[in-house]
Amino acid sequence: MDDPLEAWAEALGSLALPEEILRQAPASPWAFDPAVFMARVAEARERTGLARRWASEALPEGGRVLDVGCGAGAAGLALVPPAGLVHGVDQDPAMLAAFVEQATALGVAAEATQGDWPTVAPSVPAADVVVCHHVLYNVAALAPFVRALDDHARRLVVVVVSAEHPLAWMAPLWRRFWGLERPRGPRAEDLVAALGALGLPVEVGWDEEPVVPPSHDQVAEVCRRLCLPEDRRDEVAAALAEQPRPPTRQLCVLRWVPVRAG
Repeated sequence: MDDPLEAWAEALGSLALPEEILRQAPASPWAFDPAVFMARVAEARERTGLARRWASEALPEGGRVLDVGCGAGAAGLALVPPAGLVHGVDQDPAMLAAFVEQATALGVAAEATQGDWPTVAPSVPAADVVVCHHVLYNVAALAPFVRALDDHARRLVVVVVSAEHPLAWMAPLWRRFWGLERPRGPRAEDLVAALGALGLPVEVGWDEEPVVPPSHDQVAEVCRRLCLPEDRRDEVAAALAEQPRPPTRQLCVLRWVPVRAG
């Protein structure tokens, strides 16, 4: 396929789970636990990674940050200071409540908008820096999403994705429990190609981060993602002992000066 944007959408579409498996799932395999995301806020504020450095360098003192797909706010809240205000956008009300709670606990000025990006973009003010971490593997319609990021940035856009799809490591588990062969999905280089097709002047950097909070119940999470009931915990725990989840992942960090500012 010659069009990188179409290739991206097709690769994400190939990751859809069969309906016969989804019908047996006791809980949504795509749900997220706000408590896990809240733990990441403190970790992000303690860690000076490439994405944080790039965003901080572009921010004026007291500047405004827009965090799209904010979760509990790890990406945006890590930028205070120099940021003076963080605006979080998320479609999940529980995540957005966690973001507001974390900002309040830190004494950080914050605003919040619930809804899907870019649908809610017209109601969201522009910011000096726009950040979007670990979101784009969930975005098949890349062009309108990314163009709205670009439109809202005055100085810089910083995007982070893992080098490969964050659930690619589970392929052997799907084979073991369901006899299902899973595609590897798109990779970071496919995203870079797609952004290039949009004419964005993207600079690429690489980093690494931990993925598993020490207190996190990995077995329960993997059961849910595999559409398995809790009574399969022992089997899943045994499988994880044989194939442990990687403790870190390689990150692809992307930045560009917004087209309208460049």
